[in-house]
Amino acid sequence: MPKKKTGARKKAESRKEREKQTRANRDHIDVAKHPCNFAMECDKCNRRQKNRAFCYFCSSVQKLPMCAQCGKTKCMKSSDCVIRHPGIHSTGMGMVGAVCDFCEAWVCHGRKCLSTHACVCPLTDAECIECDRNVWEHGGRLFRCSFCMNFLCEDDQFEHQASCQILEAETYKCVSCNRLGQHSCLRCKACYCDDHARSKVFKQEKGKGPPCPKCGHETQETKDLSMSTRSVKFGRQSGAGEEDSYGYGAGGYAAYWKNMAASNADKEDDEEEEEDDDEEEDDDDEEDDDDEEEVVDQPEGKEEGVVAPLAALNLTD
Repeated sequence: MPKKKTGARKKAESRKEREKQTRANRDHIDVAKHPCNFAMECDKCNRRQKNRAFCYFCSSVQKLPMCAQCGKTKCMKSSDCVIRHPGIHSTGMGMVGAVCDFCEAWVCHGRKCLSTHACVCPLTDAECIECDRNVWEHGGRLFRCSFCMNFLCEDDQFEHQASCQILEAETYKCVSCNRLGQHSCLRCKACYCDDHARSKVFKQEKGKGPPCPKCGHETQETKDLSMSTRSVKFGRQSGAGEEDSYGYGAGGYAAYWKNMAASNADKEDDEEEEEDDDEEEDDDDEEDDDDEEEVVDQPEGKEEGVVAPLAALNLTD
């Protein structure tokens, strides 16, 4: 017969199960709607930023701090507070109990928030996949990519998601064989066939797609996605001319630099033509100025020529 489990063994196993469940639930949290990632406007500098204990720009403390776990700004007298305040609704710094090291936001002095937030904080390992900045290195909010589920900062979220569904290969074939890849991993940017999508390391959950054999992320069917292949700037696909199109990568590379040199030469010719046009315009302006001066001097001469013959007539009444 198996040995009977002791009370300590049962507690240890239940604790491990709870920790495993909290780690699994952390991936399903909507980061954009969590209180630790709410938008905040500083009271002094009026700059919009993520919910923080101190302003990222001026380091000032806010008048009404928000709890990073429950999102409240006022602690009612009927809550489970570690610091008792009977008959008083505490606000401001009287409601604060701690600062989270992961999301850099206040946690209220409620017993439940203080004991659970550090374990389930969704920004524990938050680091932007594009710029490698975490919560302490920039002032904006953090989001998750809707395709690869990686963290993104406010500056890179739209640009990344626009180019996320691009494979690292030039074809849709499986990375392990030559068959068409029916399952795509949006983190590894690779396709797998039915046979190679089965992993011995990661187990497949019921109702979900097979996990990626490389990273364990859930794969999706390629036909349900708008996946595109990688485009190369050098090599055979760079638009080489007829002379260099013999199937070698160097031909396309040389054609690329020939096109660059030709475009630079055209730019220089255009600049020289513009300079010549400017010089011609300056010369024309100078000639026009000289003609105007001559025209101005002519009327005086005409008046003298008309007055002289009239004076010689000696007309009298």
